[in-house]
Amino acid sequence: MYAVIEQGSKQYKIAEGDCLNIDLTDISPDAETIEFDKVLLISDGEEVKIGTPFLEGAKVIASFKSTAEDAVVKGKKLFPTHLRRRKNSKRRIGHRQKYLQVVIDKIEA
Repeated sequence: MYAVIEQGSKQYKIAEGDCLNIDLTDISPDAETIEFDKVLLISDGEEVKIGTPFLEGAKVIASFKSTAEDAVVKGKKLFPTHLRRRKNSKRRIGHRQKYLQVVIDKIEA
C-alpha cells in the first residue's frame, strides 16, 4: 500500500515504514505523532483512489524517530555564488536547510 501526500507545497510518495524528511513545521515539543490530511492518492495494489484534489476522510499518521525536538535534521550545505561579470565582484554565501525527520506508521483510507 502506498499513498501520495502534499506537505509544504511538495508531494511525496510514501509507504508504511518509510523514513521521510519534510520541511520544518511548527509543532509542540511534546508531540509524539503528526497527521497529514492532504492525501492525493491511495493505492493498495488492486484499487486506486484518487482525490479531487484531496481524498475525504483519508489521513497518514507519522511519528518522530525520537522526540519532536531531536527529529530536526540538517540538510546538505549549499554554496550559492553571485557573480557579476567584468566587475571583479563575487559573493559566496552558505545555506543549510533544516528538515523534520518522520517515520510513516499508518495510512488510513
